[in-house]
Amino acid sequence: CSKLADVWLGCSSVAESLCALRCLQSIPSTRYCLKTTSGMESQTLVDDLSPKKTTMVKLTNGPVIGSRKRPSEGNYEKEKEHCIALFDQWSEADQVEFVERLISRMCHYQHGHINSYLKPMLQRDFITALPAQGLDHIAENILSFLDARSLCAAELVCKEWQRVISEGMLWKKLIERMVRTDPLWKGLSERHQWEKYLFKNRTSEIPPNSYYHSLYPKIIQDIETIEANWRCGRHNLQRIQCRSENSKGVYCLQYDDEKIISGLRDNSIKIWDKQTLECLKVLTGHTGSVLCLQYDERVIVTGSSDSTVRVWEVTTGEVLNTLIHHNEAVLHLRFANGLMVTCSKDRSIAVWDMASPTDISLRRVLVGHRAAVNVVDFDDKYIVSASGDRTIKVWSTSTCEFVRTLNGHKRGIACLQYRDRLVVSGSSDNTIRLWDIECGACLRVLEGHEELVRCIRFDNKRIVSGAYDGKIKVWDLQAALDPRAPASTLCLRTLVEHSGRVFRLQFDEFQIISSSHDDTILIWDFLNVSPNGQSEGRSPSRTYTYISR
Repeated sequence: CSKLADVWLGCSSVAESLCALRCLQSIPSTRYCLKTTSGMESQTLVDDLSPKKTTMVKLTNGPVIGSRKRPSEGNYEKEKEHCIALFDQWSEADQVEFVERLISRMCHYQHGHINSYLKPMLQRDFITALPAQGLDHIAENILSFLDARSLCAAELVCKEWQRVISEGMLWKKLIERMVRTDPLWKGLSERHQWEKYLFKNRTSEIPPNSYYHSLYPKIIQDIETIEANWRCGRHNLQRIQCRSENSKGVYCLQYDDEKIISGLRDNSIKIWDKQTLECLKVLTGHTGSVLCLQYDERVIVTGSSDSTVRVWEVTTGEVLNTLIHHNEAVLHLRFANGLMVTCSKDRSIAVWDMASPTDISLRRVLVGHRAAVNVVDFDDKYIVSASGDRTIKVWSTSTCEFVRTLNGHKRGIACLQYRDRLVVSGSSDNTIRLWDIECGACLRVLEGHEELVRCIRFDNKRIVSGAYDGKIKVWDLQAALDPRAPASTLCLRTLVEHSGRVFRLQFDEFQIISSSHDDTILIWDFLNVSPNGQSEGRSPSRTYTYISR
């Protein structure tokens, strides 16, 4: 068989291969002699056909694939059967080698024809095949990577695919994946209470796959409604009145799902119930206005115009520590991962190591600004500070060494936020600037506020700013980062409810909470909007008043 294969593969075409086989099979009607095309011996069929005559051959109604020398059409079928019989006798390795050699002698057009023939033969329904081999979990795992549109299409392929998706609870897994990775989905799961059906093993308490299939489009509808509310300014407004006898103004705040903690001009810190909006506790001890604060699950840290930083226990309100370092008002502070940074009207920045609430030590003092340092922010790489001297300075977090200065604002800078490579700052020149911290370039200038921009926050979608003009503006962050976007498209909505300067704000996917010189805290709710919620003008509101004793 190996010698026969060598003789066969020595031929230059399918036709010659067939003729060679016929000769080697000693078909009586043929005889052969040796002839060479280049002086060397080769097998050439000598029959009653002229060597110059050729006949074009088609295989199974396909395209013309070559020429062969044969006496008649009738002999082709016999020759083909001989080829197949011999091919069947060889081992799989010999068959593969032969086909490879045969294909290498074909032209590109023939390769395309063979490829078209083989392509459907090579396709396999592996999703159906895997469960048949007891590998359902692999089929489920493969399909679990599909998005919603693809999962819908997969359910329509066949009953077996639909069964794998249903029994694998793949719609539940898709929703769980979105909740893990998207804060908006996570927030909706908590607020609409369908998170209780997630992240649990299969039990009788878990709804069937059809429940999650029908839940998914409802979630999408909720998300679209929230986005539309943000764009159109539709919201439900709640108002907390923080009136005190001596002074008015809420300088700072922070909130979570349970509480709002605010720092007031009257030297106090007030803690409010997020649901009932009632005042739960009042912390006193500062002898000046509370200008800045931050809290976590253990402590509240506040900075005051009395030049001190105080550390309070969250649950009891007990003062755990008082830091006396700055010579003038502490204007802003941030802490995270055992590090705290404070800044002051005295033009300095203090970097502190926080081993515990009672063990806080000064690591370094950063000096370089020529006016009051109004705000600081930091991460593991950089500390960023902004000052009344019109500059933003960048410092190394690990070494506390100066890195670079960002120049561009025409007047003092009142606020900023820093995350990843992006810095967003607000100034008394009434503008907001977006910066690339790595190269120091100004990426965009946002104009629209009529007075000093006092507070600013951003997430992956939006920038929200508050100013001394009493207005809160919502900006499209992604459009602002696109240099081709027209300036007129960047401000999505202007919210007007405060009657005084806006001092501080914080927001998430569902709400904005802001405080003002008008002694109020406003909660702008974009999730729970009544059907007749208005997009313009004054918003329907609930008012809660706290009167100090």
